[in-house]
Amino acid sequence: MTRKVTVLGSLNADAILHIPRLPKQGETMAMHDATTAPGGKGANQAVAAARMGALTQFVGAIGEDQNGIMMFEAMADNKVNTTHIKKMTETGTGAAYIMLEDDGSNTILIHGGANQALTVADIETASEAITSADVLVAQFETPLDVTAKAFELAKQNGVFTILNPAPAHKGIPAELLGLTDLIIPNETEAEIITGIEVTDDASMEANARKFRELGVPNLIITVGARGAYYSTVNGAGFVDAFKVNAVDTTAAGDTFIGTLSSQLELDLSNIVEAIRFSNRASSITVQGAGALPSIPNYDQVKAAFEN
Repeated sequence: MTRKVTVLGSLNADAILHIPRLPKQGETMAMHDATTAPGGKGANQAVAAARMGALTQFVGAIGEDQNGIMMFEAMADNKVNTTHIKKMTETGTGAAYIMLEDDGSNTILIHGGANQALTVADIETASEAITSADVLVAQFETPLDVTAKAFELAKQNGVFTILNPAPAHKGIPAELLGLTDLIIPNETEAEIITGIEVTDDASMEANARKFRELGVPNLIITVGARGAYYSTVNGAGFVDAFKVNAVDTTAAGDTFIGTLSSQLELDLSNIVEAIRFSNRASSITVQGAGALPSIPNYDQVKAAFEN
């Protein structure tokens, strides 16, 4: 049976600034290039799920502007159901400003725009997209009360919930954490939330214990080029990443999460295999430029395992 994934999240027009390195304070620096592409954590994760074959719906918002048109068309072109993408007349489409360095690393500034104008009433309007899903995925680029309401509806209807706590901050409401089946931060986000720096196996295990204390039973910490640590009700371990030459790491984590949502059995019985598949998908993403354009499809990931 085809997996049904609903993503609640952000739709951002990505302005990608190609630079040698981050400028120092007070420094003026010439860019190599500047490009625009569709992105946003929510959009990237939804496209990744859809390209892996999941029936994917999106709950989010755009402005009635050119960037909004670009984002709406990008979702539709990738076979993401756009029924619950709200068009707002008084708020512009969200934007991200990505400073992409020569070594492939990036620093991102975000303007929420329409993403932050979503309301609990919008979730109630989109309730069918949430309650009919197998998996609901959300991040922190939309309001917390909106995410909490969506997770509440999901859990009332037996939907598996995945929270990507990015951008991370302290003081996540206990109600939301208690409604989360699986949380997926990177190492920086994990440290911000728990106060425990991720340096080795022991610190990752300590993070898992802290997240359980906070009410989340299952954890995956993505650790960049190293791979991903997991701790679930069934056990814990580490799955190594695939070694590649990274061109642009934008959307690597989003590719991982969207792919995982489409591949993970809801009893977590195949977590190692699902993480390995998601790691491979991310390794393809970082070899291309841009966020959404570089996300692979299922056949590309399968082929990568054979090469």
